[in-house]
Amino acid sequence: MLKDQVVRVVGAMSGTSLDGVDAAEIVTDGHQVLEFGESAFRPYSVAQTAVLRAALGKWPEDDVSIAAELVETVHAQVLSGFVDADLVGFHGQTFAHDPKGRGTHQAGDGAVLADVLNKPVVWDFRSADVQMGGEGAPLAPFYHFALAKKMKAGAPLAILNLGGVGNLTWIDPRLPLPESEGALLAFDTGPANAPINDFMQSRLGRPFDEGGKLGATGTVDQSLVDQFLEHPFFFRMPPKSLDRDAFVGLSQAVTKLPDADAIATLTMACAASVAQGMKACPSVPERILVTGGGRRNPTLMKMLASECHVSVAPIEDAGFDGDMLEAQAFAYLAVRVAKGLPTSAPATTGVGAAIGGGTISRPN
Repeated sequence: MLKDQVVRVVGAMSGTSLDGVDAAEIVTDGHQVLEFGESAFRPYSVAQTAVLRAALGKWPEDDVSIAAELVETVHAQVLSGFVDADLVGFHGQTFAHDPKGRGTHQAGDGAVLADVLNKPVVWDFRSADVQMGGEGAPLAPFYHFALAKKMKAGAPLAILNLGGVGNLTWIDPRLPLPESEGALLAFDTGPANAPINDFMQSRLGRPFDEGGKLGATGTVDQSLVDQFLEHPFFFRMPPKSLDRDAFVGLSQAVTKLPDADAIATLTMACAASVAQGMKACPSVPERILVTGGGRRNPTLMKMLASECHVSVAPIEDAGFDGDMLEAQAFAYLAVRVAKGLPTSAPATTGVGAAIGGGTISRPN
């Protein structure tokens, strides 16, 4: 299917920050990114976020039907605006992720969307990787490799996504393919915005630390950060992945601190975990390009530059849209699935061999 074809495809992503659905269109042959198209964002209401939050940690056998229907409905509303797209990449909403145990759970049925949108939908991107012994995450690295090629980068660089959880992709763009040995190393670094956002919401009734202003006025409790870095996760070699709520101990520990100090400490924990992860990279990258909501937090960006000792910049500095990168990634991966190309490899998820995941549902 689509073997030599250039495809206009739209991808949708609803991340662990639970803020809403990003949708973005690209034109690609599954190798090169040829063109960027339209994009859209549909925020979740406060009530909808509460429904999704209540489903976190639950599995398909638990009753998540209301939350899953909400995911499908909001995605359908956003994606229906992309009338020119020939294909849809639908990630769904991650409710639970335990790759070495119960597996991974992304809610939302791509077959339902295929019927509603009257277009083929690629979905369930992670299950095949997990079944083959991989972490099932992160999956954006193959797209990151394509972007490094589009930039014509001549030396190793890193793309850091700071959503609810942080993940890092180290890229050597001098190699021909993303599955080439030595081309990529990818892994989750630790908590990013999720504990900050959760604290802000529960303590102050605000969804996030806007502009990093509260964190900038606080004092970091370094002893808590040091304890946090003793977590067994940091002693595992990558590839490795995390559940959104893997570090509840840190979130509980900062509740004893004043608000500003708690946010400063959570912000430093994110930066310190990225610096810890950098030690596993094959070489020091020329720079770190940051995507996701965390790049809008100047306090976090300063801490990252200080902790990592390399140039740190928002991915917009390279000409890309940091708000839509993950949605674009699942558009790109959808075309790769449709063409039978791999979407993950041993160095990105720990899977035994390069593998293409995903289910393709066509409208009835």
